[in-house]
Amino acid sequence: MSSIKIECVLPENCRCGESPVWEEASNSLLFVDIPAKKVCRWDSLSKQVHQVTVDAPVSSVALRQSGGYVATIGTKFCALNWEDQSAIVLATVDKDKKNNRFNDGKVDPAGRYFAGTMAEATASGVLEWHQGSLYSLFPDHHVEKYFDQVNISNGLDWSLDHKIFYYIDSLSYSVDAFDYDLQTGKICNRRSVYKLEEEEQIPDGMCMDAEGKLWVACYNGGRVIRLDPETGKRLQTVKLPVDKTTSCCFGGKDYSEMYVTCAREGMDPESLLQQPEAGGIFKITGLGVKGIPPYPYVG
Repeated sequence: MSSIKIECVLPENCRCGESPVWEEASNSLLFVDIPAKKVCRWDSLSKQVHQVTVDAPVSSVALRQSGGYVATIGTKFCALNWEDQSAIVLATVDKDKKNNRFNDGKVDPAGRYFAGTMAEATASGVLEWHQGSLYSLFPDHHVEKYFDQVNISNGLDWSLDHKIFYYIDSLSYSVDAFDYDLQTGKICNRRSVYKLEEEEQIPDGMCMDAEGKLWVACYNGGRVIRLDPETGKRLQTVKLPVDKTTSCCFGGKDYSEMYVTCAREGMDPESLLQQPEAGGIFKITGLGVKGIPPYPYVG
């Protein structure tokens, strides 16, 4: 086993960094800062960061086959034109729930954009439960709703054989699996494949590696964990020097590097002194496993 190296490659001070996605064509990492309403693109060669600011919290970003990107902004699925920094609305969800916004999203192997919603915490910090739903934006821009009663819709990915959909509702403290139909996008037969342990805290973003194992970022747990979804066993824990790890993806040459986003919002001054890299982008090398390229939205 090669030795694992963890470094903060971008001290970005994200309030809530999320949705890391590797763009091979530009050797860049895309990510968002949700409350800052920013979509960012970090060039791994020049080390430059470019960003587009949008008009509402932006919770996920994905590649688009026809060029540019797609993103979930507020309760809208949007197309993002990087050159003129414009966002075009493709569809809107949860119109009856003014306090809702999208959270994590990802494109499935057939090119549909899956994303779920949640209620924003109120001014007093109270989170309304069961307000979210899981949706998918199809290539023809119609939206399908899979289920509601979601607390915090979060990490999602698909098995290598495209037969299982993995999903996290953070406040269930569980990684769940569904049977998945690639042709129709339908999901059914929900079951839990891993229940988080107390010190692992809250399951957040998630990605699949080339061996069919899941990597889950643990919010407030300061770690990513590698799971075998078939046996329900945790295979590995990689701890980071920040607590609020939010999501992870593979990227870099051969997809052999892991990138991890994190947050600094909600941390007290003492914690920020102890974790000066909170809100940064981390790169983990030496894991000895590779990822798979992200799928682009085909609409």
